[in-house]
Amino acid sequence: MSVLVGKKAPLFQSQAVLANGEIVDDFYLGQAISGKYAALFFYPLDFTFVCPSEIIAFANRTPALKALNCEVVAVSTDSHHTHFAWRNTPVEQGGIGPVPFPLVSDMTRDISSAYGILADDSDSFYPAGVAMRATFIMDQKGIVRHQVVNDEPLGRSVDEVVRVVEALQFFEEHGQVCPAGWQKGDAGMVNTAEGVADYLSNHAASL
Repeated sequence: MSVLVGKKAPLFQSQAVLANGEIVDDFYLGQAISGKYAALFFYPLDFTFVCPSEIIAFANRTPALKALNCEVVAVSTDSHHTHFAWRNTPVEQGGIGPVPFPLVSDMTRDISSAYGILADDSDSFYPAGVAMRATFIMDQKGIVRHQVVNDEPLGRSVDEVVRVVEALQFFEEHGQVCPAGWQKGDAGMVNTAEGVADYLSNHAASL
């Protein structure tokens, strides 16, 4: 598995179903996220179990991420036709409905391989050859600033995605780092010995 934090996010072009339901053959990540923050997330398979709960959670939080100038893009190794069918299946029947972000097809496995999250035959719960449950957050220059991968049975927290984007923007604006559990509106920390001492003297008990 690759660690991409601090590196340029691998760009790709592939077939996808767009937020408006249109199927395209040439969705290009670089164009979609140009000048924006991005939350790129991978999931194992359409028409499965944990995956629809995560996709709907991302859909419900897309307005909050859009307000942060953050684009959401989803990728799995399913075909664009399967994405389209799942998107057009009602939630009450195990579908995801018309989610407000692109669903990218990675049938070649090239995208998942470039991000280092293509499952093999290790001791994880994933079947070989599917994308793992991975999230990458990029800044406006396309640099990966956050990366997390869960094993297959463990659904991710999409609220944490929003929090990390907010923390990244706080750091960029104020130059202060974000301590453990930082939430929007909380104090940051000056990254010096004096700054650490000052922060901990006021906040250690609540950490």
